[in-house]
Amino acid sequence: MYERKIPLNLNCGLDLIGEVLYGKWKIRLLWFINEGHLRPSQLQRKIPDASRRVLNIQLKELESHELISKKIYPVVPPKVEYSLTEFGKTLIPVISVLGDWGDKNEERLRSLISKGS
Repeated sequence: MYERKIPLNLNCGLDLIGEVLYGKWKIRLLWFINEGHLRPSQLQRKIPDASRRVLNIQLKELESHELISKKIYPVVPPKVEYSLTEFGKTLIPVISVLGDWGDKNEERLRSLISKGS
């Protein structure tokens, strides 16, 4: 079983947000689910660089943090859909502001990121 090497530090809001949203694809998953991309295959198409395994892990973590809910339909083959919880919906305005900031500073951020590579 996985054992943390660094103990959790949950002393402020930023630590808490980092713990819940840490993961390369989590913010995008929340955004795309909010846009109506509810099936795992739809999410995979929206984020083709992510492996199905990693997406499934991050979806499970978002579900355990009560940001999304998973509905399994009793059909063959099984049909799964994700939706934002009321709690998860409260993150969408925050994600939107972050996206706007990224759009407004796109050129500068691209330059800085490519310089560091």
